[in-house]
Amino acid sequence: MKLGRLGVWWFTDALKPAQLIELAQRSEQLGYGTLWYSEVVRHESFGLGSFLLANTKSIIVASGIANIYARDATTTKQGQHTLAAVSGGRFLLGLGVSHVPLVETARGHEYLPPVPAMRAYLDALDKAAAMAPRMRAYLDAVDKTAAAAPRTDDPAPILAALGPRMIALAAARGAGALSYNSTPEHTVRARALLGPDKLLCVEQKVLLATDPGKAREVARQAMAFYMPLANFRANWSRLGFSEEDLAGAGSDRLMDAMVAWGSEAAIRSRIQAHFDAGADHVCIQPLHPDGLPTPDYNALTALAS
Repeated sequence: MKLGRLGVWWFTDALKPAQLIELAQRSEQLGYGTLWYSEVVRHESFGLGSFLLANTKSIIVASGIANIYARDATTTKQGQHTLAAVSGGRFLLGLGVSHVPLVETARGHEYLPPVPAMRAYLDALDKAAAMAPRMRAYLDAVDKTAAAAPRTDDPAPILAALGPRMIALAAARGAGALSYNSTPEHTVRARALLGPDKLLCVEQKVLLATDPGKAREVARQAMAFYMPLANFRANWSRLGFSEEDLAGAGSDRLMDAMVAWGSEAAIRSRIQAHFDAGADHVCIQPLHPDGLPTPDYNALTALAS
C-alpha cells in the first residue's frame, strides 16, 4: 500500500458531514496520499471510514486510530476486510489502545496495561483472520463460482506506538507504527526499534502563523485535550521534557516542539526533519490560525507541492 510521503490527519469529531467530504476531497485533489481520521466519542471508526471512502476515488483512508476497546477483534477484522474490499484496497487499519478516559469513562471498560492488551488483541485478530480460509473452502463447496473470485489477504495493521515496548510490538506484529504528538528525536528512536523494513508514519501539527504569541495560543488550544493524558506525558518525559514543561497548559518549549509554526519554509523544515530521522510518511494536521476546529486549507495547499 503506497501511502505517499505526505498525508493529512484531522480530529474528525469536530466536523459535520459536509465538512468531512470537503476535507477528504480537497486532500485528494491536492495530491496527499493518505487521509487519517480519529476515533474519539462522536464517530465510529469503520462507519466513518466507509463514508470517507465513498466520497473519494484514489486517496488511502486510514483509521488513526481505531480503539481496540470499541469492538472485539473479529468485528475489527470484518470491518477491515469490508472497507478494503469495497474500496479496491484503499483502507488502512490503524489500531491503538487509546487512553484511560476514553476507555473507562467514555466506554465503561477497564483500561489494561497497553502492550499486553494490544498483544492479546492482535492474537485475537490473527485467530479471526484464520477463520477466513475455512469459510472460503465452505463457499467453494457450495458454489463453484466462488473459486473464481479474487482473494487477497488484508495487510497487517499499523499500531499507534509511542513507548519502546509498543514500537517493538509494532515491528514484530504490525505493518509498522504511527506516532502522534512526538518529535524528530522520537522518530529517530522509533526507526531504530522498527528496523528498516517497517512503515513509520508520523503525525505533525502545523500552523501557518508567524506571531509567537498567537501561534502558541492556538497550539495550547489544540494541545489542551492531550496534556492530561498519561501516555503522552510519559513519552514527553522520555524525550526530556521536564515537569515544568508539562505543568498547566504546557511550556512554550513543549508547544514549539508539538506544533510546527511559522513560515512555510519553517514548517517544511520540521517535516523534513522527520524524514531525515527515518519517517516514511508524515501526516500533517493543519491547525487553523484563528483556532477554529476546521483544517486550514491554505496550509494544506501551500504544503502539498
